[in-house]
Amino acid sequence: MADREFDIIVYGATGYTGRLVAEHFVREYGSAADGPKWAMAGRSMDKLEEVRDVIGAPRSTPLVVADADDPASLEAMCSRTRVVLTTVGPYQLYGDRLVAACARSGTDYADLCGEPAWMREMIDAHHEEAQASGARICFSSGFDSIPFDLGVLMLQKEAIKRHGSPAPRVKGRVRSMQGTFSGGTAASLTATMKAAARNPSIIKVLNDPFGLTPGFEGPDQPGGMVPHYEDELGKWAAPFIMATINVKNVHRTNFLLGHRYGADFRYDEMMLTSPGEAGKAAANAVMEMLKNPFGAKPPKPGEGPSKEERENGHYDILFVGEWPDGTRLHYGVKGRYDPGYGSTSRMLAETGVALLDCTAGGGVGTPGAFLGEALVERLRNHAEITFAVED
Repeated sequence: MADREFDIIVYGATGYTGRLVAEHFVREYGSAADGPKWAMAGRSMDKLEEVRDVIGAPRSTPLVVADADDPASLEAMCSRTRVVLTTVGPYQLYGDRLVAACARSGTDYADLCGEPAWMREMIDAHHEEAQASGARICFSSGFDSIPFDLGVLMLQKEAIKRHGSPAPRVKGRVRSMQGTFSGGTAASLTATMKAAARNPSIIKVLNDPFGLTPGFEGPDQPGGMVPHYEDELGKWAAPFIMATINVKNVHRTNFLLGHRYGADFRYDEMMLTSPGEAGKAAANAVMEMLKNPFGAKPPKPGEGPSKEERENGHYDILFVGEWPDGTRLHYGVKGRYDPGYGSTSRMLAETGVALLDCTAGGGVGTPGAFLGEALVERLRNHAEITFAVED
């Protein structure tokens, strides 16, 4: 693929999140002579030109017209680039043809998918084809699930270094988070619920922590759905809405890495509130909120917070590794910017850049399995995300 016209195409650049991804390339690589050769893609040349000018991209920035409803345009786009980054979702509605085109052409692919039933369909349909072509199909390359996927990966590296073995039990605990859900997240959840109503077999994948590890069923996993008090941390824990997808991706990374964390690995994710009765009340309130997480007026695709709101967002995640003898290890992942937009757009962009230097074989995988520490370093240097042991 070294002779392809572009290194990276940002597909969906005229949408809200796609524009933020393109802005990242302008900010980080727009004037770098040795940066990636990147282009913007979308359905309308007029809108692409408008977005290019609004974000301050050079007028020489290549623009590519491609449409999810036009397979030939997707094939043509894939043939021109080494990597496609797509923000065109819900992916279960608009992603099938692009994944298929990338798998056929050996083009690397990364998205922001949090739709596990569709991801399983793509694993079953295209994993072997992508292995043969060398295409690396990298789902969930945003807030779901990079901080969690890489947080566990880095904790386990430190666990082996310090204690000679991976932690058989890891807890992911969101200590704080400020930001909003994206319209794409809301649309994806709605599409998933409609798909489950039409096809009840989807519910099994949604409920199974090992729904993305075909042929492997690990040990019983902590549910993470019941609020409880965590003595070690001194706070109440409540269910975390994104655990459903993150847990599956963490287990797929472990599966693809030959069970580096152990075949008996157990993992869950929850949100921490506070101590005492106030914390208990907050945890129960979160439980109620999950029945209708987006409220009466869910955000629409293409809508999002202001620049100020994005820049004032943040997240702070603690990972706790535990061994049967009582040994514990703490590892923190902290990000600046709104997790659903500002940080997610940076993560997707840097996943694309990291794929350019990736030597892993093809297949349908995860950021942790394909990129690991190389992506951690890019996120430290270009996305203002920290990864660190907490002694």
